[in-house]
Formats: sequence, C-alpha cells, structure tokens
Amino acid sequence: MGEISVDRQHLDHLLADSASPYGTPYQEAFAALAASHRGRPAAEILPLLRAAADQALLGFTPADLREQSEAISSGAPYTLRVIVTG
Repeated sequence: MGEISVDRQHLDHLLADSASPYGTPYQEAFAALAASHRGRPAAEILPLLRAAADQALLGFTPADLREQSEAISSGAPYTLRVIVTG
C-alpha cells in the first residue's frame, strides 16, 4: 500500500473531478495503464507511471511507483492512502 499527501487545491491532479479544468489526473492514467499493460513486465510500466506522476505534479516515491507497476503487471489490487492537506 502506498501513501501520498496532496494539497486539497491539487486533489484534481490525483482524482478525476468532472468540474475541474485540470488535464488527465493520475487516477485516469493509472487506470488506462492497468487496462492496457496488465501482464507486461513491471520494468516496462514503471517509466510510464513515473511520467504520469510527473505530469500530474505528484510526489510518489520510487518505491510507491515500483509497487504500482508490479500491481499493474500482476493484475493485483493496489491500495493508495491519500492524505489531503491544506
């Protein structure tokens, strides 16, 4: 399980919000990768997740991104604890 702190003003960078003008939130990028890359090597998924996190301006640790890529690869559920700040 991973954990991330997100300022409430930037929660739309992580979670889809139909009222937000922000581009693609990380949640959508993760779901798209989970659908398209299940069964692929985690090493192939990791840079794609890192790019999505960077684009969303989210500070996932390398360990969190590695866990996420392994979950996508294996098809296992991934739990992320979100701490809303600000």
